[in-house]
Amino acid sequence: MGSLWMLVAGLAFAGMGVFAKLGAAHFSSAELVFYRSVVGCLTIGLLAQARRWPIATPHWRLHLGRGVAGVVSLGLYFHCLTKLPLATAVTLNYTSPLFLAVLTTLLLHERFHASLVAALALSFAGVVLLLEPTLRDDQVFDGLLGLASGALAAVAYLNVKQLGATGEPGWRVVFYFTLLSTIVAGTWVLVAGPSPVTTGNIHLLLGLGATATVGQFTMTRAYHAGQTLVVGALSYSTVVFSTLLAAALWQEAPPAVGWIGIALIIAGGVASLRAGRDDSGKFRPSRS
Repeated sequence: MGSLWMLVAGLAFAGMGVFAKLGAAHFSSAELVFYRSVVGCLTIGLLAQARRWPIATPHWRLHLGRGVAGVVSLGLYFHCLTKLPLATAVTLNYTSPLFLAVLTTLLLHERFHASLVAALALSFAGVVLLLEPTLRDDQVFDGLLGLASGALAAVAYLNVKQLGATGEPGWRVVFYFTLLSTIVAGTWVLVAGPSPVTTGNIHLLLGLGATATVGQFTMTRAYHAGQTLVVGALSYSTVVFSTLLAAALWQEAPPAVGWIGIALIIAGGVASLRAGRDDSGKFRPSRS
């Protein structure tokens, strides 16, 4: 089932988070975004050249929309990471599947799936229990920016789904997103000034780029081949994988209520798979 590629993406993005956390001791957020993108951009560009894959696309507007929404969402997310508690920033960003449920109904004219929305809500409740977000009165504006990051991420995922419906190959979707991210983040780094890359930290950048690229590829494949809301529910697996990696690497085991949250996230993912079993997951444009 195509949606299951999101589990691979979830593990890859969790690994990316590990490299980002380790790399934060050596590089700024802008630099991490830049290296996260440039590795994938160069890898795909060289592969396309070697295999003579055509880079040109007639769907540049969708690529631009996906790229702008994704980059701005990422920028807002990193802003919230510096202004809000980590758990709160992550939780707000992970409202994206809920926004996606609304957008697929309103814009793609897919029928409303009450059971899938319930599965999404169950998984999101698990995220809240696991991360236990908090928000002070003076953080409301930044909290709204966090919600905006989730909404824009949903727009980006919607564009990925639409690009898949046009027949656009996944590698090209990832290439144009990483290209735009590289340009934006690279400009930011040039203005702020880069940190030195040494033999002691280059492996963190390579790991960051490799896991991000694998995550982008498999996430794109999931949205191309899978049922949109099922993929959205399975995207919460990143939170579970990240929690387990943190427990293994830094002994940051969640409290008892956190394990309940993990159980709810898994239950929501299983419920979404069952609810979406009879749907092909292919985007069908409205005939209205």
